[in-house]
Amino acid sequence: MNTPREPGSEAPPSLAVVIVTHNSADTVPDTLVDVAKQLRGGDELVVVDKSSTDATPAAVRVAAPGARVLEQLRNTGFAAGCNTGAAATSAPLLLFLNPDARPAPGCLDALRRTAVESPAWGAWQALVTMDGGRQINTAGNVAHFLGMGWAGRCGEPVSEAPRARIDVDFASGAALVVRREAWERVDGFEVAYFMYGEDLDLALRLWSAGWAVGVEPNARVEHEYEFAKGERKWFLLERNRWWTVLSDYPAALLALLLPALIGAEIALIAMAARGGWLRAKLASQAAVLRELPSILRRRRKVQAGRTATAIDFARHLSASLESPYLGGLWRRDRVRTMQRAYWSSARALLEAAHFTRGR
Repeated sequence: MNTPREPGSEAPPSLAVVIVTHNSADTVPDTLVDVAKQLRGGDELVVVDKSSTDATPAAVRVAAPGARVLEQLRNTGFAAGCNTGAAATSAPLLLFLNPDARPAPGCLDALRRTAVESPAWGAWQALVTMDGGRQINTAGNVAHFLGMGWAGRCGEPVSEAPRARIDVDFASGAALVVRREAWERVDGFEVAYFMYGEDLDLALRLWSAGWAVGVEPNARVEHEYEFAKGERKWFLLERNRWWTVLSDYPAALLALLLPALIGAEIALIAMAARGGWLRAKLASQAAVLRELPSILRRRRKVQAGRTATAIDFARHLSASLESPYLGGLWRRDRVRTMQRAYWSSARALLEAAHFTRGR
């Protein structure tokens, strides 16, 4: 387990800013200009380009001549790109930033200060805004006990955002800082995810290993956010959700949730049929079955590094499915009541088991 330092007066550590691009020539130059203005001595700036066809690397070199550009011949995904960028740098803090996420003035300094003033945090995000800074994109993400995650408080006025640092279920990968020691402790992002859900998985593994995860509201990033639906996205979201649940959840919690997970699969198949993404849903189930040996190998490794109890792990999961991107089924009063009752019962059983073992 990590041993957090006491907050002190030491200078904020340097940052390695990692930006993963793919056909991002229209957006990444503005982001790079805003980043470059905020870099300090010892900082690093790396752009990992995933086989762009729109001259993104050339646009990067013009906008940020001091950036290191790593051109990849194949697009192996966001998670793999982040891991490549992290391995190519040495600063004690890693800042993963989307190519269309522009940091406001003072953002990077606020993120650095957090490293000193919140030593228990292994990862934290900036307050991510949209609509010209008027609305929240995410003020810390929400994780449901079924393994689903979404942008917390998305669409609310920025005036409603937290004013002080708070712990969150998981931090958004759009503007995410991770301590290198925590990153290396849990082996970074899982490259099998390709994209979507890797930030939730990382946070759950950090919580399991004894680190906390939060949001720094004094650091702001403007993001060109749009929840673009499509078969490929639904496939990745659903496949990666099962990777997360089967890898990260403690055995006691997984056993208690099995009936709910099976019931949710039936509901999701019906929802997918109505929504036009049934083929993607069925393909995700087939992929999980095919990849089960790899998932179980990963599970053994993740669980071997877990220091948090099952009930402590469960405290970072929610019973509310208030995501605006899921169907109305999940927001019906009866369904919400059933979810809360099920989750309350599961947590009570975990508490009882923990108390019995502790006696």
